[in-house]
Amino acid sequence: MTSLDELPLRPELRGRTPYGAPQLQVTHRLNTNENPHPLPAELLASLGEALGHAALELNRYPDRDAVALRTDLAAYLSRGGDRVEPAQVWAANGSNEVLQQLLQAFGGAGRTALGFTPSYSMHPIISAGTGTGWVDGHRRADFTIDAEAAVAQVREVRPDVVFVTSPNNPTGTAVALETIERLYDATEGVVVVDEAYAEFARTGTPSALGLLPGRARLVVSRTMSKAFGMAGLRLGYLAADPAVVDAVQLVRLPYHLSSLTQAAARAALAHTDALLATVDAVKEQRDRIVAALPSLGLTSVPSDANFVLFGRFADASAAWKALLAHDVLVRDVGIPGWLRVTAGTPAETDAFLTALGEVAPEHRLGD
Repeated sequence: MTSLDELPLRPELRGRTPYGAPQLQVTHRLNTNENPHPLPAELLASLGEALGHAALELNRYPDRDAVALRTDLAAYLSRGGDRVEPAQVWAANGSNEVLQQLLQAFGGAGRTALGFTPSYSMHPIISAGTGTGWVDGHRRADFTIDAEAAVAQVREVRPDVVFVTSPNNPTGTAVALETIERLYDATEGVVVVDEAYAEFARTGTPSALGLLPGRARLVVSRTMSKAFGMAGLRLGYLAADPAVVDAVQLVRLPYHLSSLTQAAARAALAHTDALLATVDAVKEQRDRIVAALPSLGLTSVPSDANFVLFGRFADASAAWKALLAHDVLVRDVGIPGWLRVTAGTPAETDAFLTALGEVAPEHRLGD
């Protein structure tokens, strides 16, 4: 067997490990921020019809520019009051491919990306994969972004791409629009606001979509994996100035989005109300987890997502293993003293809180 070290791998990739959460056979999987609710029956019927129709022309290439899908996505984004035109929208195989295309267009050799860590761990991984240098941005001890310090760092580093994850993963809190505005004004590069969890935000939390007019270097990325409950579809998208869409088309692979993916996504968007009906149920479980933690001697970071970062533990890894022994899988995100749990069904929340009640006395900090 040839080892990886024997291959002529790029130097900056040596010693790295692939992205991925543990895939274990447990009863309660609460580690990957999936929507726990199954797709409604009416959508399943529509999917069968849409995919059957698309299959009739699988001998032909798909619509290279996904015009109909982008039109539907623009209509969805405009529901919140921020007008988005189809020419401002681009779609790809998950938001990770969207981010990769952005870095292929605006990053690359000799260029730098900056993100405020701890944040989505794929940002530096995709940066490495595109040959883009990476710089860790600073956060406060409570995981929020200090706008003054962030602006100063951006001006010093002068990155070509700035990532702002809002709500932030893995910590959960949304970023104030004023902070995003100030970061945009501080750089000549592209600012990417990763809003994968935007639909779960607490009432009154605005989207960065409202900042797009007049800001040609601002990009807002979204996904259908979370609120829409279609993680298996792999459909992500962005909204930005049409010039940004033109830019990513320079680097996208030919016919990158299959006919089946486009058909399934359009069928789902036709059932938006039914799919998003689960969002409130997920938020209810998220808030239930937050409310229960103090009685267990634990705390959490304010969450606008479908997950909760909770702690503090003397040894987060040991607490993770203890929960796993109770058949509950959460995520060890590598932040000392903290773990992350996905808000699941009421039964999954019951199981998690019961297990945590057994684990917390031994593993919480100070006990």
